[in-house]
Amino acid sequence: MFHKILIANRGEIACRVMKTAHRMGIATVAVHSDADRDALHVRMADEAVHIGPAPSAESYLVIDRIVDACKATGAQAVHPGYGFLSENAAFTEALDAAGITFIGPGVKAITSMGDKITSKKLAAEAGVSTVPGYTDIIDGPDHAVKIARDIGYPVMLKASAGGGGKGMRVVWNDDECRDGFERATNEAVSSFGDGRVFAEKFIEEPRHIEIQVLADTHGNVIYLGERECSIQRRHQKVIEEAPSPFLNKKTRKAMGEQAVALARAVDYRSAGTVEFIVDADRNFYFLEMNTRLQVEHPVTELITGQDLVELMIRVAAGEKLPLAQEDVTLKGWAVEARVYAEDPFRNFLPSIGRLSHYQPPAESDTVRIDTGIREGSEVSMYYDPMIAKVITYGDDREQAIDNMNDALDAYLIRGVSHNISFLNALLAHPRFREGRLSTNFIAEEYPEGFHAADVPHDEPGLPVAIAAMVHRTLMDRAAKLEGQLPSHEKTVSPEFAVIIARDAHAVNVVPVDGGFEVTDKDDVYRIITRWQPGQALIEAVVNGKPVCFQLDRVGLRYRLSHRGSQVEALVVSPKVAELAALMPEKEPPDLSRFLLSPMPGLLVRLAVAAGDEVKAGEELAVVEAMKMENSLRADEDVVVAKVLADQGQSLVVDQPILEFE
Repeated sequence: MFHKILIANRGEIACRVMKTAHRMGIATVAVHSDADRDALHVRMADEAVHIGPAPSAESYLVIDRIVDACKATGAQAVHPGYGFLSENAAFTEALDAAGITFIGPGVKAITSMGDKITSKKLAAEAGVSTVPGYTDIIDGPDHAVKIARDIGYPVMLKASAGGGGKGMRVVWNDDECRDGFERATNEAVSSFGDGRVFAEKFIEEPRHIEIQVLADTHGNVIYLGERECSIQRRHQKVIEEAPSPFLNKKTRKAMGEQAVALARAVDYRSAGTVEFIVDADRNFYFLEMNTRLQVEHPVTELITGQDLVELMIRVAAGEKLPLAQEDVTLKGWAVEARVYAEDPFRNFLPSIGRLSHYQPPAESDTVRIDTGIREGSEVSMYYDPMIAKVITYGDDREQAIDNMNDALDAYLIRGVSHNISFLNALLAHPRFREGRLSTNFIAEEYPEGFHAADVPHDEPGLPVAIAAMVHRTLMDRAAKLEGQLPSHEKTVSPEFAVIIARDAHAVNVVPVDGGFEVTDKDDVYRIITRWQPGQALIEAVVNGKPVCFQLDRVGLRYRLSHRGSQVEALVVSPKVAELAALMPEKEPPDLSRFLLSPMPGLLVRLAVAAGDEVKAGEELAVVEAMKMENSLRADEDVVVAKVLADQGQSLVVDQPILEFE
């Protein structure tokens, strides 16, 4: 067994690998860029080596620096995590040449499975079901249209190299096909330096279900069940679970056996994942094989009791797998939610900055947090904006989801925007609860984006009562401070008005042992809590049921978040509420005459000029952000009055690009 390994990665996955290595008694080496000098993974490691500037292309992706770090520290092996160099055959060869073990598959598997076109051909030869399509290279927009017509719309155009949703477009007609080919090609070149694009039939109402495989160097290959990864946004996974609520034993076995056959065909070793698209009739088709540890591997660990990182290390050290296929059992249910630094209320705009407050939910047998940050950490513009993965376990699916809702309610993050409200809303959605999933779920349920109004609280009176309790607590404290002298004794009236939007709720708030009783018309809420002013989490028992709200002050209002719902409440006296009802409502400024940048990014193309007449649906501009091209199109027929930004210019969010007549 190795006595020291280097983790060629950063963030939560580096920390995750270190936890297992330390438990196994293996020393760890971290590598870091300038931006990660004080990162959590650096502090967790036994040793740390600086490998370059903040951009990953100058640090985490520089093979020679990783190899030099291994030599300098005496690391015998490298775990690559995921992303960066994890599926880079040249990296594996460089380590091998230096006598350093790669904790992952061999070059043959990486190269054959890393190219989507080659992998589909090999899968078909191995007897794996594949999607109908054109697996040779498309040489232009017109060629793409011809192929799409032969396959039959809708068609998915996909970059041959890379992944992560980049270089992918679903097209439904000839015009979309030509445009989609250009977009997919540009994104592929930008992200992977490889503009090759192929086409395959787009499966409608698809599910994304993947099989976890494990193989050693002694000819043993097994599969550890499946993961349901259908909840995606722009081809990026958001929520994963294991097992799938859709598969039966027969389909699971067939998918698992095909995944094993493919692994054998490429002499696979270590952990890997074979991804499938599954249609409404449980027909499944090979999508791709990821020759690395997956982001969502924890859900498999929770339902199988196996530590995948430990098994990868043992296989790399030459050991046999400690279990056979008949030893694999699936017990209970696990769900994973990816917490990102992004604003779901602003079209998931990435957020960067320092975490001024960070308090994850307590870990337990049913809650696991995989993260690479702590309070004071910075979410950098240079790397993926993932803050953490929350993984919960339950005896069944409903319990695992309930545990996830509770964990997200208690996850306190301040200093950057985050997507917890969106995650909670997804988990509470009736369609998700029923298990009626597809990769189109988010696009279908939130076609206009995510808004606070999309998630009304399932018990509207509860946030009203919590806001009233908070305000009464603050008023009682103010009265106590003001009335410290007998001549200044002050009492607080129990009558308040809670205003949410334009609705005023007349409430009565009286102290009871351990809390307050709030009466709102015929509804009575008995709130038992130890909440104190200044605390952002309100943990309480309301009418015998535990709840956890998050609280922020927005001017004079209380912003309350719970189960994905977010409300802003103004609590005043009944007289003030009467007067407030007479006040005119301030209208927001009319920005309809402007095209605003929806995100910070690069204006890579201006498609119009001043004086141009543009029809609805026509392209106005293209903004590139996070290596994704975003086409901005006219909502209606317009005439361009002014061009307010230059092609090639870096834009901030909401920066005007065009003004219309």
